[in-house]
Amino acid sequence: VQLTESGGGLVQPGGSLRLSCAASGFTFRWYSLRWYRQTLGNEREWVAGISRVGGTTNYADSVKGRFTISRDNAKNTVYLQMNSLKAEDTAVYYCNARGGISGDNDYWGQGTQVTVSS
Repeated sequence: VQLTESGGGLVQPGGSLRLSCAASGFTFRWYSLRWYRQTLGNEREWVAGISRVGGTTNYADSVKGRFTISRDNAKNTVYLQMNSLKAEDTAVYYCNARGGISGDNDYWGQGTQVTVSS
């Protein structure tokens, strides 16, 4: 089982980034997906989530209207489009897959750094 994030980097305030998370080793379409973020010394914070077939999405208030989560079940990939980035969006971003037949499986990626700075 593997989740591999990519697309992080350094961007100026007001800019955009698109994160990707490629999955392998499990049946992707059986899992709901989430993005979290974490800064040094703080707990991991939930950012956005998407249902198994992508019909339902949810967002933290801090990113609503600026971030968009989507998934491509044919490519086993989940995305996070981040627009109008702010300095406070700086964090390591992690993707998470939860579900499976039992509903108890919980997988995490290794994270990708996003830095918003001028």
